[in-house]
Amino acid sequence: MAVDELDTRILRLLLEQPRTSVREYARILGIARGTLQARLDRLEREGVITGVSPSLSPAALGHPVLAFVHIEVTQGHLDEVGDGVASVPEIVEAYSITGGGDLLTRVVARDNAHLEDVIQKLISLPGVVRTRTEVALRERVPQRLLPLVESIGRSVSK
Repeated sequence: MAVDELDTRILRLLLEQPRTSVREYARILGIARGTLQARLDRLEREGVITGVSPSLSPAALGHPVLAFVHIEVTQGHLDEVGDGVASVPEIVEAYSITGGGDLLTRVVARDNAHLEDVIQKLISLPGVVRTRTEVALRERVPQRLLPLVESIGRSVSK
């Protein structure tokens, strides 16, 4: 989907001030509320805006350990293992990947013993051949999209 300069300004505001009202966004941008709402609706319909839920901290919820678990799957069982992985609440993301392994999961845990329990749960899923775990030590770049939106905005305005 192509975004124009106004779209990038809207997206930047959503990222910088996520709890502001549509009316206030329109005022800040100097556009009609209806124009803004139409743009937001289109951005949602086309999958650019995928949600409006709050960003939660697993650490603040008692799960400060973060690990990335690579899962090797028996050929032909990726969907089955994917369904099994989705049933484990400590797995907060999972992706099919190329390279070393078939699935890459982001796992949160209360402590290392809890992480081991989660890994054992994964190993017991039918179709899982083996896992490889990497524990994150410190977040260096938090999840972010603003630099990307700004980059797109610069290329659109040229």
